Amino acid sequence: MNDPRTRLIAALDVADRKAALAAVDRLSGHVGCFKIGLELFTREGPRLVEEIRDRGEKIFLDLKLHDIPNTVAGAVRSVCMLGVDMVTVHASGGAAMLEAACREARSSGSSPLVLAVTALTSLSERDMGRFGIGGSIEEWVERLAWTACNAGIRGLVASAKEISMLRGKMDPNLQLVIPGIRPAGSDAQDQARTATPYEAMRAGANYLVVGRPILKADDPAAAADSIAGEIARALRESSLRNP
Repeated sequence: MNDPRTRLIAALDVADRKAALAAVDRLSGHVGCFKIGLELFTREGPRLVEEIRDRGEKIFLDLKLHDIPNTVAGAVRSVCMLGVDMVTVHASGGAAMLEAACREARSSGSSPLVLAVTALTSLSERDMGRFGIGGSIEEWVERLAWTACNAGIRGLVASAKEISMLRGKMDPNLQLVIPGIRPAGSDAQDQARTATPYEAMRAGANYLVVGRPILKADDPAAAADSIAGEIARALRESSLRNP
């Protein structure tokens, strides 16, 4: 895990198979993993996952599963058959749902890392009040994190703003996957809680998820290499445990 590119996950936030495979071709060898989210999976389905996997690429299937425990267990069972490396569930689904997801992942031959999504990076402090959730986003993330970890989850998705708190209070081996990454000077777009790649890695991230800043760049491979350079600099300057 010394190669900083292994810490970089490229989000395939594109509309269809043709665009996804073109991005994989451009970025293969420049990133460590490709994230397939709801838009792309809903259109192209498992076949695209298998096609990218068969090219030797690692896959993060970001479906944010959130349903009753039995339904999520069945969905995770199906995901495991695809041979992906990571899959997301919502931490707010509760302990029983999270435990069901973990059981299915452990019992499969592929055993992907199940990641619990805490608070979406598009949420702001104002949203907490609108939802009737007392306290700050950081406090909400902490509550969700404890629920997830006590249910057997070994990885979380959170914003960079919560990394320090999570590193200070949770198992040091917990894997933190951080979206909402924006290189210095980039537009935050629809993200409310962002950080630069360097800031997130120095704070204690294990993996960074980056979509538009790479995909929309004039040279996506060069953009990915630049982010990998920031990751490398942060790792050199910190004592971060290798995942």
